[in-house]
Amino acid sequence: MSQTYKELLQQREALESAIAQARQNEISTAVAKVRELVAEYGLTAQDIFPGRGGKTSAVKAATKVATKVAAKYRDSATGQTWTGRGKAPKWIEGKDRTPFVIA
Repeated sequence: MSQTYKELLQQREALESAIAQARQNEISTAVAKVRELVAEYGLTAQDIFPGRGGKTSAVKAATKVATKVAAKYRDSATGQTWTGRGKAPKWIEGKDRTPFVIA
């Protein structure tokens, strides 16, 4: 009872299709049960997934206000300042920063 490579591939394809269908059926059943329990007990997403924060955390993160950082360095020749964050400006790049520190 030797099967050919093509026959085995066809069997695998049919089996994978059956597995995917069975999984989808079981997921549908599970979701229906979960919805039923949520409705019955009045559960919230926070009750089920504590610590996730739900939509409110995403909203808070999106509306987070950027705060200004005080300048740490000043170019005495031009008066330009730099906070020390990000790429260094040309006037301080590659130089000792000590003389530019704002006291």
